[in-house]
Amino acid sequence: ATQVLPVALASLLALTVSQNPPRGRFLTRQTGPFARQYRGMKGSTLMRMKEGEMSVRAVEERGLPEAQIIDGKSIANRMREEVRKEVEFLRQTSGLTPGLAVILVGNRTDSRTYVNFKKKAAAEVGIDSTEEVLDDTCTREEIISTIKNLSVNEKVHGILLQLPLPSHLDEDEIIKTIPVEKDVDGFSPVNVGELWLAAREISSGQEGYGPCRKGPLVLPCTAAGVVQLLLSLNIPLRGKEAVVVGRSRIVGLPVAGLLQGLDCTVTMVHSATRDTKEHLKRADIVVAAIGQTEYIQAEWLKPGAIVIDVGINSKPDITKKRGYRLVGDVNFDDARQRCGYITPVPGGVGPMTVAMLLKNTVNLARHAAGLRPLPLLDCNSTECKSSYGATGACE
Repeated sequence: ATQVLPVALASLLALTVSQNPPRGRFLTRQTGPFARQYRGMKGSTLMRMKEGEMSVRAVEERGLPEAQIIDGKSIANRMREEVRKEVEFLRQTSGLTPGLAVILVGNRTDSRTYVNFKKKAAAEVGIDSTEEVLDDTCTREEIISTIKNLSVNEKVHGILLQLPLPSHLDEDEIIKTIPVEKDVDGFSPVNVGELWLAAREISSGQEGYGPCRKGPLVLPCTAAGVVQLLLSLNIPLRGKEAVVVGRSRIVGLPVAGLLQGLDCTVTMVHSATRDTKEHLKRADIVVAAIGQTEYIQAEWLKPGAIVIDVGINSKPDITKKRGYRLVGDVNFDDARQRCGYITPVPGGVGPMTVAMLLKNTVNLARHAAGLRPLPLLDCNSTECKSSYGATGACE
């Protein structure tokens, strides 16, 4: 058992470490009410000191190791396996196979790539998928007619409208025509409103079931993936300062709502924010979702911060066969030397988005069959106490 060092000895040890920081990645970094704990990969140095002592801050600022990488791909693979088992269970017990329909408008290469990837992922877990392709000159009436036809198809449980649409089409207007019970992206006004009204219940796994249920049928896929990554760390989030960079209705806004549900203190920064750097410097959690190549620099970040990078941008790279590589909205190579946890690009949020899409499709299929939905978020931390019981009644 580790014994707490006398204050004088602890101070001397901290000073030594701050001047000669340990190399390698810390295996643990836990914050309690009165102590911080550090363990290095080499030497397994262990310190417990009172919160706020200058020597501890010196260790953080001068000797911070590389951040722990949040492996979104690994977490997403586990989720996809759970979805696959759920699909098989539905097929065997009720003869139900979840169905996903994708509407693709135009011939954008990136949209075609995303659609193919989503269909492949659906097939791998046993979800049926179909595709409706429309010309990029199609009218709003043609798209709405396609949506109506899919809405009455009992084999289709989720309708996905691949965005962006051509500029002559009003995305918001068309999204509103997707029935809420088939809105697999969670973008309909009803689902968005229910998210904000029940963010706290959703984030704590207490949305309930049946007539007492609170919250939307599904969550926006990327936003849900971001919060799921945070929950996977299994560290206290309540009271943390969170800064969401970007206010899009697809990512920024729903992420902010869910983080508030986790009792974080949330700030949203955007193009009109006067001093983005100052907001970031005090953030315990940073969610970057602005689509600007490596916009956020390491020196803007608070030492030890958790960084979730939603951005995916191409950066010229002559060493790559295709002439570029994918990077996020955060300068990853520098930021990993300063923050505590960080998602890579690719391999971070992207795989989680697809996993959440598959889960949403299953939940809409269960809803159509009158079955209890799966929890919107898999919440295993001590902060999340699920209200799901065995009877299915209001609890």
